[in-house]
Amino acid sequence: MLAAEIYAPRQIRMIDIEEPTLANSAGGDIIFQPELACLCGSDLLYFEADNESYEPIVGHSLHELIGTVVDTNGEKFKIGDRVLCVPINQVGLQERFVVTENQAIYVDPRPEEREALLAQPLGTVLFALRRLPNIVDQNVVVVGQGPMGQLWNCALSQLGARRVIGLDLNADRLKVSPAMGATDILQVAPEQNAEDIAAGVRSILAGESPDLVIECVGHREQMVNLCFEICRKAGTVFFFGVPPKHVENFDLHKMFFKNQTLVTSVGPDFTIDFPLAMQWIAEGRVNVAPIITHHMQLAQIQEAFDLFSTRQDSALKVFLDFPASGN
Repeated sequence: MLAAEIYAPRQIRMIDIEEPTLANSAGGDIIFQPELACLCGSDLLYFEADNESYEPIVGHSLHELIGTVVDTNGEKFKIGDRVLCVPINQVGLQERFVVTENQAIYVDPRPEEREALLAQPLGTVLFALRRLPNIVDQNVVVVGQGPMGQLWNCALSQLGARRVIGLDLNADRLKVSPAMGATDILQVAPEQNAEDIAAGVRSILAGESPDLVIECVGHREQMVNLCFEICRKAGTVFFFGVPPKHVENFDLHKMFFKNQTLVTSVGPDFTIDFPLAMQWIAEGRVNVAPIITHHMQLAQIQEAFDLFSTRQDSALKVFLDFPASGN
C-alpha cells in the first residue's frame, strides 16, 4: 500500500509499505482507511522539514481525515463505519493505518462530506474557546486569516463577540473573512510596524483597543508580539498558531507591563469538541463552505502541498481524495 515520505524539505512522494495489522494489538484499535482528507498549517511543519522539533517520518503529514473502519478489535465501531479520524502524531498520509478507536468519531451524514471533515479544525477552535471566559460583547482581533483564522471568525461571531476584526497581509484571504463572520477586516503590509497596525485596529474600534487578540499565524511567522501591542491593558492574547520550539524576541516586558493574560491550547477532547463541531456543521449553525477552495487527488500530493504552503490561487482548505474514495 502507499504512504507518504518527505524525503527532503518541501519534497514529498508516495512509497510502498506493508499493510497494517491488528494482530499484536491489545484491543480497542481500528484499521482506518482514509478516503477524504484536507491539509492543515501544522502539516507544513513536517513538509518544510527545516526544524529539529518536526522531523518527518513515513506517513507525515495529514490528520484531518474521513474514511472507513476496515477492521477492529474494539467495541466502539464496527467494520464499514464511516468515521472522522485524527491519527496520533499526524501520520495519516497512508492508505490504511492502525489507530485507537478513541481518536475517531462518527461522521454525521447530513452535511456535504468536505464540510463534515471541517469538524476537525473547528473542534480545535471550540476547545480553545472553552479555555476562555465569556465572549459576549468582546471586541476581538484575529491575526491571520488562513483556514484557522476564518474558523475563529465563525465561532466568535456565533458566541456573541461584538466586533471580530480579521487581520492579514493577504487581500484574497480577507475577501473571505466577512462570509466567515468577521465584522471588519484590516489589511496590513509587511513593512508596517506594530504600533501603526495597533493604531489601525483602534481606528476601527473608535479609539479602543480589543479585549482579546488571537494569534493564528504560528510557525516561524508567528506574530505574538504584534498581538501584545494590539491588545488592551489587562486584555487576553491567545497563542493558537503552532509555535516554533523557541520564539525569538518574545516581548514578555510588553505583556507584563500591560497586565495581559496569555492563553494556549492543544489536544481537543474527542468526547466534546469534535462531536460538537460536527453538530454545529450538520445542523447548519455555521457555514464552513467559504473556506473550501481546492480539491485534488492523492497522486497530486506534491502539487497540493506546494499550492497550500505558498498560498497560491487563493488557497485556503485544500482537500485530497484517496484511492479508496473511488473518485
